Amino acid sequence: MSLKVGDLAPVFTLKNTSNESVSLSDFKGKKNVVILFFPAVGSSVCEKELCSTRDGMKDYENLDAQVLAISVDGPFAQKLWTDKNQFNFPVLSDFNKEVSPAYGSFYDVWLPGKWDLKGVSKRSAFVVDKNGLIQYAEVLEVAGNEPNYAAIQDTLKKIS
Repeated sequence: MSLKVGDLAPVFTLKNTSNESVSLSDFKGKKNVVILFFPAVGSSVCEKELCSTRDGMKDYENLDAQVLAISVDGPFAQKLWTDKNQFNFPVLSDFNKEVSPAYGSFYDVWLPGKWDLKGVSKRSAFVVDKNGLIQYAEVLEVAGNEPNYAAIQDTLKKIS
C-alpha cells in the first residue's frame, strides 16, 4: 500500500530505546512529525542519515517538528547504536513489522542474492502535520539513497 500526500497517517505505538511507548497520536494537535524509516542499525548510510538528522535537529525544532526514526531492529541493538551516536530524537523498534508495511515502507526481501534479509524497512521519509495528514511522502527503492532533506524542510516550512 502506497501512502500519498493528503492521506491520513496510520497511527502507531512503538517502543523507544528506553522501553517507553511512543505514539504518533502523542503529537496530534501539538507538533508536525517527520518519520524516517531506515533499513538497519549500524549500516553506513543509515548512520550517515541519522547523524545528519541529529546534527540538524535545531532546524527541525525551529519548524515545530518532532523526528521519529523507525526500523525493524530490536530495541536493544537500537539502544547501543543510539547511545554510541547520541541521537537526540526517538529511535523506535518496529520489531513486529506492523508499522513499516502500513506505510508502504517494507522490503519483503532486502538485498536479494547478497544478504536475502526478509522483512526490512525501506528507507523513507514522511511528514505528518498536526492534524495527522501526510504532507510529504518519499519511499526509496534503493537503500543507498537518502531522503530529500530540502524537500522535507520545505514541506515543514509550508505547514508550520
